[in-house]
Amino acid sequence: MYQALYRKYRPATFDEVVGQGHITETLKKQVASGRLSHAYLFTGTRGTGKTSCAKILAKAVNCASPVNGNPCGKCAACRGIDEGTVMDVVEMDAASNNGVDSVRALRDEAIFSPAEVKKRVYIVDEVHMLSNSAFNALLKILEEPPEHLMFILATTELHKVPATILSRCQRHSFRRLDTASIAARLKYVAERESIDLTDDAAEVIARLAEGGMRDALSLLDQCSGAERVDTEAVYSAMGLAGRRSTAEMLGDIARHDTPAALERLQSLWQDGKDPATLLGELSALQRDVLMTITAPKSGSLLLSGSFDADTLGSFAREMSAARLIANIELIQKALNDMKSGQAKTVCELCLITMCEPELSAGLPELTERVAALEHAVRTGAVPSAAAQEAAKSKPREPEPPKREARKPAPPKQTREQPPEPELTPPPPDDDDAPPFDMPEPSAPPPPPQIEPPRSVQPEPSTAEPRSAPSAGGTGLWEKLKKAMANKIPRGLYAILSDPSQVAAEYADGRLALSLASDFAQGMLNRPEIVAKLASEAAEIAGKAVKVEMFSGLPQTAQASAEDGADKLDELKRFDIVKFT
Repeated sequence: MYQALYRKYRPATFDEVVGQGHITETLKKQVASGRLSHAYLFTGTRGTGKTSCAKILAKAVNCASPVNGNPCGKCAACRGIDEGTVMDVVEMDAASNNGVDSVRALRDEAIFSPAEVKKRVYIVDEVHMLSNSAFNALLKILEEPPEHLMFILATTELHKVPATILSRCQRHSFRRLDTASIAARLKYVAERESIDLTDDAAEVIARLAEGGMRDALSLLDQCSGAERVDTEAVYSAMGLAGRRSTAEMLGDIARHDTPAALERLQSLWQDGKDPATLLGELSALQRDVLMTITAPKSGSLLLSGSFDADTLGSFAREMSAARLIANIELIQKALNDMKSGQAKTVCELCLITMCEPELSAGLPELTERVAALEHAVRTGAVPSAAAQEAAKSKPREPEPPKREARKPAPPKQTREQPPEPELTPPPPDDDDAPPFDMPEPSAPPPPPQIEPPRSVQPEPSTAEPRSAPSAGGTGLWEKLKKAMANKIPRGLYAILSDPSQVAAEYADGRLALSLASDFAQGMLNRPEIVAKLASEAAEIAGKAVKVEMFSGLPQTAQASAEDGADKLDELKRFDIVKFT
């Protein structure tokens, strides 16, 4: 009858236990010297050797001729414990025997001397599953145990074991096994079983086992049906997407190539790949890239080892830490959402959001976009190829005619002329009162007379259709902007107070706000913001004010915005200035 590999190759001596030398050496010395404790507590994650060491210790303390602390495996006691025929060595599963009655029966039976071996040994697996009353029943015999009695408790959740139990046990913590140790053991087992296992496949299985030898042997058992167990055979048997497909998909995400990422997902879905596993691999890859960016010198010790240094380095140059963090958080949220079903749809939405972060308004995505903009400002580079194509596709031809048609550059100069009267008045030799005769130089006010139509234009432009409100509308809007300074977030106030983004018109208890962009519309046209504006406007006007918002600026406001564009166009003649 076929026996599973993890059972067939379970360690029979302390020397065969892999990766737990700090524990096995201690136990061997205690057995050899006879200085044994009456209660041991083995803790650690699954598959790290807790139960195996418990059985080896039970054999060693009862072995007729131990060898350097190891059981001989040949005497009657060792063979009987291996076969399970020695009634004095009891292995109990606390998950199914967690009641107080089971522990009381154990306690009543434990006082009797062993019939076949030196010590009566109780191995209690998953001891954290015992109830409080069962722990209390166990506590009494742990306080005053007979000389012939030994308890070996094992648990994966140490925090659930009461402190009163912990203080009466000698505790040993089992570590997760490293990838190299697991891979070496897998190669040894594969040779004994005539399995053609490649080194790369052994490393992949060792990483998938996550530090557990039992899981690694089970995975090898699952893959052993192939004639040659290589990485492709492992990925095929496990239903995993594979390193190559994962790296290619992350490349699509880094290039913001949404169609390619979705087509790759569809292909993997048709091949039977699990969307949750695919997202898990993407998260692991991006985590490794993040470690490469944040800890370039010592980060190699933190890597999972699933991807080579060249792959990680190329992604580290393409993606920022902020973007990687945002993507990992998106994946974690998607994995939680998959529990409710529709795994493929959730995976598709997650991929689209990672390829196009502007579609999401979450804090991690906004942080990543701000970081990308800061990087573009520092380096002078455009964040993405898509942004470059969008910038190239924008028509800029109509702008030069507008600049030529509107040649009133003199008004702009007249605005700068007011400083000139300050240069002309001082005849410094005369200390008489000519400076006070300056009411006469009110001749320069012609520039101000030309200036008002230009400077006041943006505001009256919205009020031109309604001449009556223009007098009070401007004053109400200016007062309202000042009142809102500390009552809405800074970012919203910056948009609200920007004339190129918001133009206001007030008449007959109605305040109409024209918003220049969809971004301003999305940020300001929200019920809570509109309510605050209406409340403050009512306090200022002394009556109820209805606030309405519309998209698009009036013609005058657009002209002022175009003026700003013309000023920017003047910078084009400098080679060092680039527009995106």
